[in-house]
Amino acid sequence: MTPRDYWYCFVGVQKREWLRFWQQRTRFASALVRPLLWLVVFAAGFRMVLGVSIIPPYVTYITYETYIVPGLCGMIILFNSMQGALSMVYDRELGSMRVLLTSPLPRPFLLLTKLLAMGSVSVAQVYVFLLIARWGVGVRPPLEGYLAVLPALLLASLMLGALGLLIATWIKQLENFAGVMNFVIFPMFFLSSALYPLWRMQEASPWIYQLCLLNPFTHAVETLRFALYLQWNGEAATITLATTLVLATLAIGGFRPQRTRLLGMRIN
Repeated sequence: MTPRDYWYCFVGVQKREWLRFWQQRTRFASALVRPLLWLVVFAAGFRMVLGVSIIPPYVTYITYETYIVPGLCGMIILFNSMQGALSMVYDRELGSMRVLLTSPLPRPFLLLTKLLAMGSVSVAQVYVFLLIARWGVGVRPPLEGYLAVLPALLLASLMLGALGLLIATWIKQLENFAGVMNFVIFPMFFLSSALYPLWRMQEASPWIYQLCLLNPFTHAVETLRFALYLQWNGEAATITLATTLVLATLAIGGFRPQRTRLLGMRIN
């Protein structure tokens, strides 16, 4: 196989994912409703309850809306990654994944290409949300931050996409996928620094604070938060990268086409 073959495969998978995104524009709108609801409605109610002190990467007191925007960016990626994993379960048996996996290209490359394609769509949705937050709510990070946060967004998308793929690999019944996703999504989101600073969790409950520290989504959100404000959180970025490598290795290594055939027999 030549580099051109790899490039054609990468471009083809990207084009298909963006075509699906274009054909499912209602999914794009619904993906923005959830974080905007938190930003506009919940933030208005929590603003007087949850004061945010001066904590890195901020250099002054900030509004609650400013604090939760990076966490809501993570929410968009988290939910999109789980939905993308569900679509991979369908595609694996009934759609393009079944054809894609017959390619002579290495399976790890094919699966990573698929994860990158889903991640690029998530990143685009995050940027739309950031623009709405800037012009609609007044959350205005530095303009350079929109570029600086791009690698962090891609890393978070890969980590959460690999998690979704790992779970999808071991789902034996398609109808159980939604329940498993809810069991994963909500603990990851609420046991993190997405909605409230970790120091407040430490004051409220030390053991919940420890769970938040063990949650890789916490470190993905902090990586986004610091990058958006032109700062570098080496610890959070390192943990996010290490988690991405572990999850991707387990997901790719655990992928078994025979599970697809068994799943297809049960559905039929």
